[in-house]
Amino acid sequence: MLFIIIFCIFSYCIGSISSAILVSACLRLPDPRTEGSKNPGTTNVLRLGGKKAAVLTLLGDVLKGFIPVWVASQMALTAPEIGAVMLAVVLGHLYPIFFKFQGGKGVATALGAVFGLSWPIGLLFLATWGIVVALFRISSAGALVSAFLAPFYMYAICDITLAIAMAGVSLLIFWRHRANIYRLMHGTEPKIGRR
Repeated sequence: MLFIIIFCIFSYCIGSISSAILVSACLRLPDPRTEGSKNPGTTNVLRLGGKKAAVLTLLGDVLKGFIPVWVASQMALTAPEIGAVMLAVVLGHLYPIFFKFQGGKGVATALGAVFGLSWPIGLLFLATWGIVVALFRISSAGALVSAFLAPFYMYAICDITLAIAMAGVSLLIFWRHRANIYRLMHGTEPKIGRR
């Protein structure tokens, strides 16, 4: 029990490393917490700094979600313990202790966590996002549809415990996208490529 608590704290700290803020600082870009959409995530970095910065941010966020969950799965932890690790790393991204709890919206980190647990589910998550974005050119729409379907993918391929943990992650993603949901409902959500 003590081990999994320590591992979850470690996972939260890994999640708290903000790729968007670090990449923006290294490339001398505006702080994504104060410019653009004011969200330290891949889409805002794309708008502020272009494709190179966005790719680096995306890779960083995916890797920090992947590593703790993959390690947990290799250690043969139980499904509830792996679910706790997944929630911890996403919470770290959303509310990073190193950056005054001003985090991103969790999609890339959740994607990495899902890949760390099951690559088929990761591919389904990614494919869902890609299809929605290709159709509508709206990143948040892809994120929300992917987050909505991810627990069902998890239930079909893994088990109910991990599906419940994924549902918790999805609820957090929906909560952090509440402003996007409002704009989507009113047709004012910006499309990819618009600054």
